[in-house]
Amino acid sequence: MKWASRLLVVLAVVAAITIAAVRDPVYWKRFVIALSHGGGELPLSFYEPRQRVAGGNVPPAPRVAPELESLDPRPLNEAARYAEGFGTHALIVTRHGHIVFEEYWSGTKFDTLEASEGFSRTLTAVLTGIAISDRKIGWPDEPIGNFIPEWSNDPRGKITVRNLLQMSSGLAAATPDARFTTDVLKATLKTRLAGKPGETWADQAADPQLLALVIEHATKEKFADYLSEALWRRLGAADAWLWLDREGGTPHADCCMLVRQGDWIRVGELLATNGRYQGDEIVAPGWIPQMLLPAKGNANYGSYLRLGATQSAAEPYAAPDAFLVSSGGYRLWVVPSMQLVILRTGPALVGAGWDDSRIPNLIIRGARDFTPGQALPGSQLKALVPNH
Repeated sequence: MKWASRLLVVLAVVAAITIAAVRDPVYWKRFVIALSHGGGELPLSFYEPRQRVAGGNVPPAPRVAPELESLDPRPLNEAARYAEGFGTHALIVTRHGHIVFEEYWSGTKFDTLEASEGFSRTLTAVLTGIAISDRKIGWPDEPIGNFIPEWSNDPRGKITVRNLLQMSSGLAAATPDARFTTDVLKATLKTRLAGKPGETWADQAADPQLLALVIEHATKEKFADYLSEALWRRLGAADAWLWLDREGGTPHADCCMLVRQGDWIRVGELLATNGRYQGDEIVAPGWIPQMLLPAKGNANYGSYLRLGATQSAAEPYAAPDAFLVSSGGYRLWVVPSMQLVILRTGPALVGAGWDDSRIPNLIIRGARDFTPGQALPGSQLKALVPNH
């Protein structure tokens, strides 16, 4: 009668899933859609409901020939061919606020709307600096218990704003299916401490989500509204959308903001120019350096930024000050010393043999005004001087 026992187990599991689906149909709908795509790109219809982030809808930066910005077109084209081999949607390069190169694949263009993985975390970090400048948040090391009443007398309330920025809250990582929840706020506030704040680093959703909550309580504005008026409009970006956990609910601050893919180049230019965009000061000059401070728990990361080359890089970046915003298949390389920004969008690159240093180093070394670092004893001259 083993088959009968197994049948009873199967029926019990089906019944439990059916009951759960009836109680929370949105969660299970998201779960099934994500499962059916096997970890690949999800359709934009998955990210419903949404909340609009009104933009300034200003045309993109002026387009000029790369030679006018001292860039050799040959490495740019070589970088594009490399990107093309990995299913890339767009490769866009700007220098000194000018678009000097762009190529698109898979039927996309500058204003194609895409769900931009975890790139929205960087917006939350920039917005924190603006809130500090606006005197809405006192200082980076202010305890978040000052803003979150539920944690005012809780050990988790001692976590600081900086801990959240540096992914060093010590909070436990959520399960992979937590993204499908219909109550992000409840799930986040239930997150337990798993390590010591300021020392335990983890790439997880709770920190940027809590940071957005801090911004809401500090500014007394909806996150989408403050993001729009303080940052997104001022960058001239087109209207964008935050993914909500449910109708009228909480926006996801950790991922999946729907943005015209080309508009991320504006964010890169802001980071490259110490908080200025097209000559206007968006965030105080001291804030971007704060974002670039290494996390105590992981010196390779700043505030949702990757400092230096990643494990997927075959060599260090040719420019020592280059840094990277990355999530899934999205890459935004920023080189402040050269006022150079490089954006790659497209599907995830995990296990694909991708080299994170290939594209930026081709372009950096192809600049006529690039000065290679001084060769150290034992260093490879070929890596410093192109075509040697």
